Amino acid sequence: MDRKLLSGDEAVALAALHAGVVLGTGYPGTPSTEILEAFSELGGHAQWAPNEKVALEVGLGAAFGSARTLVTMKHVGLNVAADPLFTAAYTGVSGALVVVSADDPGMSSSQNEQDNRRYAIAAGLPMIEPSDSQEAYDFFFSAIEMSERWHLPVLFRMTTRVCHSKSIVTARESGAPGREAAPAPHFEHDIAGRVMIPAYARPAHRRLRAKLSEIAAWGESAAADKLNRVEAGAPHGAAVEAGTTLGIITSGVSYMHAREAAPAAKILKIGLVHPLPLERARAFAAGVERCLVVEEGDPILADALRAAGIAVESKSEMYRFGELDVQRVRRIVARDETPEAPPARGKPPELCPACPYHTVYATIRKLDCIAAGDIGCYTLGVLPPYQAMDTCVAMGASIGVGLGLRHVLPLDQARRVVSIIGDSTFVHSGISGLVEMAYNRPATGHVVIVLDNGTTAMTGQQEHAGTGRLLDHNPTNKLSIEAVAAAVGIESVTVIDPYADPDGFEQLLRDRLASTELSVIVARRPCILAAADIRKWEQQAAAIRATSADQAAFDLPVEER
Repeated sequence: MDRKLLSGDEAVALAALHAGVVLGTGYPGTPSTEILEAFSELGGHAQWAPNEKVALEVGLGAAFGSARTLVTMKHVGLNVAADPLFTAAYTGVSGALVVVSADDPGMSSSQNEQDNRRYAIAAGLPMIEPSDSQEAYDFFFSAIEMSERWHLPVLFRMTTRVCHSKSIVTARESGAPGREAAPAPHFEHDIAGRVMIPAYARPAHRRLRAKLSEIAAWGESAAADKLNRVEAGAPHGAAVEAGTTLGIITSGVSYMHAREAAPAAKILKIGLVHPLPLERARAFAAGVERCLVVEEGDPILADALRAAGIAVESKSEMYRFGELDVQRVRRIVARDETPEAPPARGKPPELCPACPYHTVYATIRKLDCIAAGDIGCYTLGVLPPYQAMDTCVAMGASIGVGLGLRHVLPLDQARRVVSIIGDSTFVHSGISGLVEMAYNRPATGHVVIVLDNGTTAMTGQQEHAGTGRLLDHNPTNKLSIEAVAAAVGIESVTVIDPYADPDGFEQLLRDRLASTELSVIVARRPCILAAADIRKWEQQAAAIRATSADQAAFDLPVEER
């Protein structure tokens, strides 16, 4: 048997390889990033997209071509991809399309802790949720099977603890069910099925609801036992409440906590979280004296079960926030609503001591700027000693928010507004803000500072379209931030190294704030953590170019050499 110690992310990558996934695409975001990195290292075809919307559209196109496809993102990334996602539920797919949404309860590295189980309900798509690495591996095959059987994208919800915790995974042997050769990609015309004009979309919606009804019936059957199962309590487990038969309905990592916190309880573990196996839950609840739903995040399972007339008990509102653990589940079981002990204080995050952007934030603070910020490690400029960021909402929002402030503030304040955005975030969703800046220009002009450190630093130094390197660090076309800015009509575009020339950067920013021109300042210096690797990859790229040039010269006729 092939046994490995894997994280949930690594288990998904291995399952994708074994399931014959032809293409994996996504945008890096904790806790999902390692899936595509591991898939690439295993030999799979993986690539970073500019953002999650593009990643899903590329994955959808591949699935229209009958390929097995994986798309990965963190929970807030699904907001960006929501537009194609909802309509993809209508078009369906010809191959298999698995969309990983890695949620972040407790906001370990996120701006919110939204519960993306709601997307499955809203979009009308099946959703599967594993509880550990083995299930992440096994359930991925179920997702492929469901996607190909019902010709629908399947949402695969993971959470931070499942993504990053490691456990033993027993992989399927070659030739085992699910590891047979994947269907060869090919295209067949289906205009009425894939072109969602109203005349075709109306019957497509009805087809979608019929498919969901079929999936719901399948989820109640024995065929779905690998996803939805009942476990008896441990025979010698400590009684939770004397004389009471406790039943727990749970899913995901909450199952692990519940199993340890209440070993005597019967458990209905749900892996297919949408559509829910309501009749299984009804029968389960009828067979216990007290039926408790244990789930991280929003009370989605509990609300759905109660809406169906099933008598279940939900957790107190105080446990809606943050991750669950064994101790918190024990408190939920005991109906303990006394205040929880505050978490131990850790060392607050901070910009690296050698980060090239200390100069930028020191200058912003010195000039008393109103700073519309963005998502990335540079967001740490909000913390002491600089406290030089006034807003941070979503990827790419800094430019639009800054423009809004410029449009309405009194002149003396409007002239102090700057937008701060990183290079990866600029590629992700900042370009459209720049187009808005040139199109609906404020009377005072505006200043955008692009912090270009040559990598996606926040999630672990991943590549993007502005680095000139692919996911595996091989060279490719490089997007020029300054050329894009000039092309959309920005009047003043300057590239500067603020670390090497702090006085020059300060004077440049003063000049741009005093002007009514539209201005982009590209503050360019490699991330200190990635600088050595960037130099290595650039040297490798230069060697490849030199070899290609030598080969091209050799291929010329002798008289042209």
